[in-house]
Amino acid sequence: METYQYIIILVTLIIIALAIIKMNKKDVKIELNKLVELLGGKDNILNTEVEMSRFKVTLKDVTKANKEGIIRLGAKGVVEIDDQLKIVLGSNAKKLKKYIDELK
Repeated sequence: METYQYIIILVTLIIIALAIIKMNKKDVKIELNKLVELLGGKDNILNTEVEMSRFKVTLKDVTKANKEGIIRLGAKGVVEIDDQLKIVLGSNAKKLKKYIDELK
């Protein structure tokens, strides 16, 4: 094969890879907004903490939280303890805390 053919193949593969990445990338701000609503809204959130990939939130009324919706949105797990939810979010946990802190 000629050198220009390798270059064409390489450029095509890069374009395909970028298209796949863009399709898989979700709008984080919209997700965070949905997650706040699934927690019962910003007025239902009393306190937030982040421990590695876990997001711990203290709620006024834990019954307002939609745990199934939170899992459908991408959480790896949700544990309810009294008035707190511990949500395994991965790398988005810090982003969510920062977003909620900015809302208040």
